[in-house]
Amino acid sequence: MTEKPKRPLSAYMLWLNESREQIKKENPGIKVTEIAKKGGELWRGMKDKSEWEAKAAKMKEEYTKAVKEYEANGGTDIGANKKRSKQSKKPAKKSKKKDESEDESGGDESD
Repeated sequence: MTEKPKRPLSAYMLWLNESREQIKKENPGIKVTEIAKKGGELWRGMKDKSEWEAKAAKMKEEYTKAVKEYEANGGTDIGANKKRSKQSKKPAKKSKKKDESEDESGGDESD
Protein backbone atom coordinates (compact mmCIF):
# COMPACT_ATOMS: atom_id res chain seq x y z
CA MET A 1 0.00 0.00 0.00
CA THR A 2 1.30 3.44 -0.87
CA GLU A 3 1.50 6.30 1.58
CA LYS A 4 -0.80 9.28 1.40
CA PRO A 5 0.75 12.17 -0.58
CA LYS A 6 2.27 14.91 1.55
CA ARG A 7 0.77 18.37 1.48
CA PRO A 8 2.51 20.81 -0.87
CA LEU A 9 4.63 23.68 0.42
CA SER A 10 3.20 27.18 0.51
CA ALA A 11 4.52 29.94 -1.75
CA TYR A 12 6.42 31.37 1.24
CA MET A 13 8.08 28.06 2.09
CA LEU A 14 9.11 27.50 -1.54
CA TRP A 15 10.65 30.96 -1.59
CA LEU A 16 12.32 30.55 1.81
CA ASN A 17 13.88 27.20 0.88
CA GLU A 18 15.42 28.80 -2.19
CA SER A 19 16.42 32.05 -0.42
CA ARG A 20 17.81 30.55 2.80
CA GLU A 21 21.44 30.36 1.59
CA GLN A 22 21.35 33.96 0.35
CA ILE A 23 19.99 35.14 3.73
CA LYS A 24 22.83 33.24 5.46
CA LYS A 25 25.42 34.91 3.18
CA GLU A 26 24.03 38.37 3.82
CA ASN A 27 23.86 37.78 7.60
CA PRO A 28 26.92 35.72 8.68
CA GLY A 29 26.47 33.82 11.95
CA ILE A 30 22.68 34.18 11.90
CA LYS A 31 20.74 31.60 13.93
CA VAL A 32 18.16 29.28 12.35
CA THR A 33 15.28 31.01 14.13
CA GLU A 34 16.57 34.40 13.02
CA ILE A 35 16.73 33.19 9.40
CA ALA A 36 13.01 32.43 9.56
CA LYS A 37 12.27 35.86 11.08
CA LYS A 38 14.41 37.64 8.48
CA GLY A 39 12.78 35.57 5.75
CA GLY A 40 9.34 36.59 6.99
CA GLU A 41 10.33 40.27 6.89
CA LEU A 42 11.71 39.95 3.36
CA TRP A 43 8.64 38.01 2.17
CA ARG A 44 6.24 40.62 3.57
CA GLY A 45 8.25 43.35 1.83
CA MET A 46 8.21 41.64 -1.58
CA LYS A 47 6.09 43.37 -4.19
CA ASP A 48 5.84 40.54 -6.74
CA LYS A 49 5.20 37.08 -5.32
CA SER A 50 3.46 35.76 -8.45
CA GLU A 51 6.35 33.43 -9.39
CA TRP A 52 6.16 31.65 -6.03
CA GLU A 53 2.39 31.67 -5.89
CA ALA A 54 2.26 30.07 -9.36
CA LYS A 55 4.70 27.34 -8.29
CA ALA A 56 2.66 26.70 -5.14
CA ALA A 57 -0.58 26.54 -7.14
CA LYS A 58 0.98 24.02 -9.55
CA MET A 59 2.17 21.88 -6.64
CA LYS A 60 -1.29 22.05 -5.06
CA GLU A 61 -2.89 20.85 -8.31
CA GLU A 62 -0.45 17.93 -8.47
CA TYR A 63 -1.17 17.14 -4.82
CA THR A 64 -4.93 17.20 -5.39
CA LYS A 65 -4.56 14.78 -8.33
CA ALA A 66 -2.29 12.51 -6.29
CA VAL A 67 -4.77 12.44 -3.38
CA LYS A 68 -7.66 11.58 -5.71
CA GLU A 69 -5.58 8.78 -7.26
CA TYR A 70 -4.57 7.56 -3.81
CA GLU A 71 -8.18 7.47 -2.61
CA ALA A 72 -9.35 5.82 -5.84
CA ASN A 73 -6.87 3.01 -5.21
CA GLY A 74 -8.36 2.33 -1.78
CA GLY A 75 -6.07 4.55 0.25
CA THR A 76 -7.25 5.69 3.64
CA ASP A 77 -5.88 8.11 6.21
CA ILE A 78 -4.99 5.39 8.74
CA GLY A 79 -1.58 6.90 9.58
CA ALA A 80 -3.09 10.11 10.92
CA ASN A 81 -5.41 8.14 13.21
CA LYS A 82 -2.45 6.22 14.67
CA LYS A 83 -0.70 9.47 15.58
CA ARG A 84 -3.81 10.83 17.29
CA SER A 85 -4.36 7.67 19.31
CA LYS A 86 -0.77 7.73 20.60
CA GLN A 87 -1.18 11.32 21.74
CA SER A 88 -4.41 10.58 23.59
CA LYS A 89 -2.76 7.77 25.60
CA LYS A 90 -0.30 10.11 27.30
CA PRO A 91 -1.02 10.55 31.02
CA ALA A 92 -2.18 13.97 32.16
CA LYS A 93 0.35 16.01 34.12
CA LYS A 94 -0.45 17.05 37.68
CA SER A 95 -0.64 20.75 38.28
CA LYS A 96 1.78 22.23 40.79
CA LYS A 97 -0.97 24.24 42.49
CA LYS A 98 -2.88 21.08 43.38
CA ASP A 99 0.26 19.52 44.89
CA GLU A 100 0.95 22.67 46.91
CA SER A 101 -2.59 22.83 48.28
CA GLU A 102 -2.37 19.16 49.34
CA ASP A 103 0.88 19.93 51.19
CA GLU A 104 -0.77 22.84 52.99
CA SER A 105 -3.81 20.82 53.99
CA GLY A 106 -1.55 17.99 55.18
CA GLY A 107 0.11 20.39 57.61
CA ASP A 108 -3.24 21.28 59.19
CA GLU A 109 -4.01 17.67 60.05
CA SER A 110 -1.04 17.35 62.45
CA ASP A 111 -2.42 20.05 64.85
